[in-house]
Amino acid sequence: MTQSVVVQVGQCGNQVGCRFWDLALREHAAVNKKGIYDEALSSFFRNVDTRSGGNGPDIYKGKICSLKARALLIDMEEGVVNEILQGPLRDVFDSKQLITDVSGSGNNWAVGYKLYGCQYRENIVEKLRKTAEHCDCLQCFFIIHSMGGGTGSGLGTFILNLLEDEFPEVYRFVTSVYPSGEDDVITSPYNSVLAMKELNEHADCVLPIENESLLDIVNKINQMINSGKLGSAVKQNSLVTSSTGTAKTLQEKPFDAMNNIVANLLLNLTSSARFEGSLNMDLSEISMNLVPFPRLHYLVSSLTPLYTLADVNVPSRRLDQMFSDAFSRDHQLIQADPKHSLYLACALLVRGNVQVSDLRRNIERLKPSLHFVSWNQEGWKTGLCSVPPVGHSHSLLALANNTCVKPTFIELKDRFMKLYKKKAHLHHYLQIDGMEQSSFSEAVSSLSDLIEEYNELDITKGGLRTDPSRLKIAV
Repeated sequence: MTQSVVVQVGQCGNQVGCRFWDLALREHAAVNKKGIYDEALSSFFRNVDTRSGGNGPDIYKGKICSLKARALLIDMEEGVVNEILQGPLRDVFDSKQLITDVSGSGNNWAVGYKLYGCQYRENIVEKLRKTAEHCDCLQCFFIIHSMGGGTGSGLGTFILNLLEDEFPEVYRFVTSVYPSGEDDVITSPYNSVLAMKELNEHADCVLPIENESLLDIVNKINQMINSGKLGSAVKQNSLVTSSTGTAKTLQEKPFDAMNNIVANLLLNLTSSARFEGSLNMDLSEISMNLVPFPRLHYLVSSLTPLYTLADVNVPSRRLDQMFSDAFSRDHQLIQADPKHSLYLACALLVRGNVQVSDLRRNIERLKPSLHFVSWNQEGWKTGLCSVPPVGHSHSLLALANNTCVKPTFIELKDRFMKLYKKKAHLHHYLQIDGMEQSSFSEAVSSLSDLIEEYNELDITKGGLRTDPSRLKIAV
């Protein structure tokens, strides 16, 4: 059994991480009725003997003693981390897993990357090594961060770089929350484009998520509840609820429901690595099968059925509808249109009581309406995990490597250029030691190259381009 470590950076990263650990504990509690520390739990948690002042050895078999998350919590403002430590999850973390400051990064990528990166490098490396030493078979680092702020984008991508240097063999999956066009952080286009260059070069897989899409999904769920069509009974232990698993309370923060959706994405992504199934899909297989070119590692995710995430009892719809929904825009965590774009590869991770035959039948049914690259017409990867999300019969996470991410990157570049042409706010970045203007031109050039790579693939969609000529070997 492999283990994964979660590195949550910045305010957004820690708020999403908080929801993830809460839901993960709830999911394992629903399956693990006897309270035995098993292989499924070991993938994200250690079982620690706390009787010796918290520094006790890990207990690999037997009863759960004290679960500690395999995680590192990093934020240059201590507010969110302190909130977590005072909340119901306080026992899951200890001080050795925390790195905080008080001043924050001022929505400035350069402060996060150049200033705090250098200042905290040794501390971060030491804590990462300690966390890694507790793993038998460390397979993956999950980084959760936002692209718009200073700590998430700057320090988050600094740590990504660090992980490649220190643990080159361990996969790096990044969950990146992209700002919306109406973002209240004026410098978010700078931060996002500077961070994109690092993601292009140092990540194995990136799961881009847009705040607008999350908000749309939450609004759809609320409409479903308020319409009364789908029943009004509140479902206990559903997935977009407060940590108590009951109806929403006044204490719940407005972003909790949005963050829960991202947490569910990570739970479904790792379900095959944690639980039994007739078709287990390892995290390494996602990178291996879905990323044919190293830089084109941005995967569009969609969760279905939507009511899996809702607080309502809904009559179970046909499985086929669930598969159809996975390819519609309404269920995606990024605003894009994959059906009319080009697929490089696609993965379907199904949870619950679903048969391999159901999976195959739906792939055959959907294939004619999807455009795959000519050299990877059979580019499907499937996983079947027998344990469904808490309180539900089945769910599906679709991951698509698709050229539909291109408009998101083009819009980001346009917003960047509007600021950059006027050199607006540039001085805030250039006053940081080690930050030069060339960093901006290199970052936008890296993004332009990425967009161009997607363009070249899109051209092949209509069959307009001939295959490149074969390499001639001199005799």
